[in-house]
Amino acid sequence: MLHCKPICRVAPVFAFFALLSGVLIASPFQTSKTASKSSKKPANETPSANENQGEKKLETLTVGGGCFWCVEAVFQRVHGVTKVVSGYTGGAKKNPTYKEVCTGLTGHAEVVAVTFDPEIVSREQILVIFFKTHDPTTLNRQGADVGTQYRSAVFYTSDEQRDAADAVIKKITEEKVYNQPIVTEVTPLDVFYPAEDYHQNYFNLNKNNPYCQNVVASKVVKFERLFKEFSVSNKKNKAAKE
Repeated sequence: MLHCKPICRVAPVFAFFALLSGVLIASPFQTSKTASKSSKKPANETPSANENQGEKKLETLTVGGGCFWCVEAVFQRVHGVTKVVSGYTGGAKKNPTYKEVCTGLTGHAEVVAVTFDPEIVSREQILVIFFKTHDPTTLNRQGADVGTQYRSAVFYTSDEQRDAADAVIKKITEEKVYNQPIVTEVTPLDVFYPAEDYHQNYFNLNKNNPYCQNVVASKVVKFERLFKEFSVSNKKNKAAKE
């Protein structure tokens, strides 16, 4: 069954009843999202900054830039990224569900854990792609998706990741990429909870979904336009011509 992304930010009293009843409130132009029958995955321990995979030393960086369907779709198309997992972090409740996070009461952000090969794509390049494919100047909001769960955030696991995030923010600010100040939260990663199965690889599996067509697809197009040199499809096209 295809799902549409609801606007989950509601007044606290409505959010309270939404949490009790399990009913989400959708925007006037979007249908509500029905949860698929899938078990909730257990929480991962805080991912280490570096992971050894055979001979390669990989790194994982966790970021939030609004709906995780959008951020996931972008990073799945980055050459050098080996894995992207949608999930939740930054809140107080253990093992939160999507419906609970959507109320805005748990404190979690929708995020993606991006694992990449630094020899192919650097940490700084990952961060530049992140900051230029979402709006880091809108507090607790991305487009029509409103709420703290949609906040712009970088959750770091090392001093190097923190310093890289600060440096990229400074660089983009100096370049005046945006007219408004960047409000991205840069904070240590606590516990990362993988999202439900039906949220994983969402755009690739649900391209006919109205939200995917109208919102996620535009993020993918923006990435392909701004970062051709890092695009998996561009690399494949070049290889095919050789």
